Amino acid sequence: MKRHLQVTLLVLTGLGLLHASLFTDLCLRYVKEGQRPLLIASGALLVLLGLAGAVLDGRATEDDGHAHGHDHSAVPRVAWLLFLPVLSLLLHAPPALGAYTAARTHDKAVRKEQHFDPLPATSPLPMTLTDFTARVQQDPEQAIRSRSIRMTGFVTPAGRGGGWYLTRIIFTCCAADSQSVKVRMYGTPAPPANTWLAVDGTWHPAGTLGTKAAAAALDVHRIDRIAPPVNAYTDDLPLTPS
Repeated sequence: MKRHLQVTLLVLTGLGLLHASLFTDLCLRYVKEGQRPLLIASGALLVLLGLAGAVLDGRATEDDGHAHGHDHSAVPRVAWLLFLPVLSLLLHAPPALGAYTAARTHDKAVRKEQHFDPLPATSPLPMTLTDFTARVQQDPEQAIRSRSIRMTGFVTPAGRGGGWYLTRIIFTCCAADSQSVKVRMYGTPAPPANTWLAVDGTWHPAGTLGTKAAAAALDVHRIDRIAPPVNAYTDDLPLTPS
């Protein structure tokens, strides 16, 4: 690839990273918040390298005085494909992960709880999907029975059998290692896929509560549509957008 095209690619890549991580929140679709400073630094470095390369090439051209004539080397056609991901970041970033991904990723393994603290008397009780699943399948005291629970996530269709799941996608580092946690919803038609909801309900009796045979499922009593939370790629209690 010709030098001026290499410089252009460096600068555009840097600008794409800065656009996604510094000037917008697009990077949070693909990486955790803690990775943002590294992306900003990488974008700034690429822009500086590209500008430095342009300056050095300009000086070299002046010094050579075009002694060797024009450069007739051709750019391989496949090299132009390198511009596609760069332009994608600048002009049309890929969408956030959602129901399509959740339906095709492995469910996150629920951690083994050795001890469960008493549940607060709050009703409905805010819980993460992971904590709800652990209570349903591991709590010998069956403290979740008949309790009104509120959970937050997005809608994932359940497939050919109908129905739907309330879902959260969890990043350990980035989108490449994403896992999902899902709780089956009963008692209401499936809202549109990827709709973010706060759902109130009680455990749907299926299997023996407090054992692995119990289903992580909810009988829905109330649904509220919400904006995607700030911490969309965790299974923490949601932080509302500022």
